Amino acid sequence: MGKATGFLEYERKTNPAISPAERIQNFNEFHPMMMKEERQEQGARCMNCGVPFCQSAMTLHGAVSGCPLHNLIPEWNDEIYHGNWSHALARLLKTSSFPEFTGRVCPALCEAACTCGMYDDPVTVKENELFVIEYGFQKGFVQPQPPAVRTDKRVAVVGSGPSGLACADRLNKRGHQVTVFEKEDRPGGLLMYGIPNMKLEKWVVQRRVELMEAEGVRFVTGKDIRTAKDARALMKEYDAVVLCCGAGRPRDLKVPGRDEAKGVHFAVDFLKSTTKALLDEAEAAAAGSGAGGIQAGTTAAAGTQAERTAAAGISSGAGGTQAGMAAAARRSSEKAGTAAGGAFGASSGKVGTAAGGAFGGTQLAGRIPSKPDLSACISAAGKRVVVVGGGDTGNDCVGTAIRHGCKSVVQLEMMPKPPTERREDNQWPQWPKVLKVDYGQEEAMDQFGADPRIYQTTVKAILTDESGQIRALQTVKLEPSLDEKTGRTVMKEVAGSEAEMECDLLLIAAGFLGPQEYVAKAFGVKTDGRSNLQAPDEKAAAGKDAGKAPAACGGNGPAAAGGGEDGRPARQAGPFATSAAGVFAAGDARRGQSLVVWAIAEGRACAKAVDEYLMDYTNLL
Repeated sequence: MGKATGFLEYERKTNPAISPAERIQNFNEFHPMMMKEERQEQGARCMNCGVPFCQSAMTLHGAVSGCPLHNLIPEWNDEIYHGNWSHALARLLKTSSFPEFTGRVCPALCEAACTCGMYDDPVTVKENELFVIEYGFQKGFVQPQPPAVRTDKRVAVVGSGPSGLACADRLNKRGHQVTVFEKEDRPGGLLMYGIPNMKLEKWVVQRRVELMEAEGVRFVTGKDIRTAKDARALMKEYDAVVLCCGAGRPRDLKVPGRDEAKGVHFAVDFLKSTTKALLDEAEAAAAGSGAGGIQAGTTAAAGTQAERTAAAGISSGAGGTQAGMAAAARRSSEKAGTAAGGAFGASSGKVGTAAGGAFGGTQLAGRIPSKPDLSACISAAGKRVVVVGGGDTGNDCVGTAIRHGCKSVVQLEMMPKPPTERREDNQWPQWPKVLKVDYGQEEAMDQFGADPRIYQTTVKAILTDESGQIRALQTVKLEPSLDEKTGRTVMKEVAGSEAEMECDLLLIAAGFLGPQEYVAKAFGVKTDGRSNLQAPDEKAAAGKDAGKAPAACGGNGPAAAGGGEDGRPARQAGPFATSAAGVFAAGDARRGQSLVVWAIAEGRACAKAVDEYLMDYTNLL
């Protein structure tokens, strides 16, 4: 267990944070890594519990506590303490596809369940995870590992968010030929455009995409599968299709003035426009200097990620930030319709693999310019901003608006203010339902002197001026009330509590309803009561002939009734299988709006189901 008395000797210590006043001057990550020796001490705090709740992902009182990926946390914490970094990385990658993402953006369900946190502070599991993967990249431990043997099976993954990437990665490592289709101009889905750069710098996403390309995964960007014709062509060309297109329909405000008011935007559109403006400017500047686009590097301001990790004792080593791998490997992502062979730009020939050079993230460790031009995006500069929604996306809007230079920012939250400490009915190892102050709120406090959140309040009407531009909101207070029919607590308006709030820019961060409606229509798949793509998870499919190909396909599953329009036999319902033959669904498109770590877990589990469908057995974990 590493140091048996480590949890007694060492206190919890986290990566330092750059002060709010300094970090809002740019869009860079702001948690420099601590020294390697300090990180080893944090690994020593792990108790190697007999029952490690940290990796359990148990549902307790309606909330999950513990890692959905079931990461082998005590094992790699032990390796961290002993300085066995390559072994720590091997154990981490056994269950986690993209620790560089979860180590940055996950809310750390594992730490909430850490036994150390029962009476003391939990182990810094999330930061330990991030250090291990970044150390692995910098030391050259992370290298492309294309499969030694390829099958003749071809899989299309629609969507390149965390679930799509995870599913594609696993299926590719199994030897299948995988093509990922992304409707945006850059791969990554919400990792690229839904999460701000200061939480997840985009070179990190591109580094992983390049690694997957070097291992044989193909990416086709700018291709939105919207019509039944497109869907049929895709299903005909590929042996299986996986829908990982996310929950792309934002929940709207149905209040007077919404339809005609100017200056009202969905949060995802605001965040996307900012990130796209940052990346486009970085690419233009890099192209002007001859450095290439984001694939080759971004314009570097002072202090790159490589320099930050080097300061933590992570030298460039064999991997460094060399561009050798990217230079040797032909980039395989293509604009739809430009590639030879196949209706969707995915060649049916042999999938190439990259050779030569060490893979260390290429030159993507450059950073976004510290003074970007944001004139092309939805601007919050000089405006009184109101954000509707108190979740992570709402917080991201607060932080982004402050970096734009907003005049003020307010965040409306429907629910009551959480307690500052656990209640008697919310004890460890349950997820702590307590008040949290995220980076955006911290920055608002620093800039404007108060927490931007106003609880138990919502918008009742949007007020505009003569030109139709939003000028104010009519708000109303809410109070919890018991619905006698359902027995659930609902928030009801408080009579006479209406008030007017000045507003120049309204950002709606009220959650998401499910995938775009055209997805289900195009592929002919059923949806559930929450408008998500209907497909059972592993538990729901347990006891059935899950994943087995029907006898008509040569498998040992029961024969299926009927067949698909493309001549493909219909299959028995198994994990992640939709109502359309050979079409699977995973991530937010299936389970609804959730966390990045859940999307990755679903992508991995779906890959296992797809592999068993294709091969009639699977050796994926």
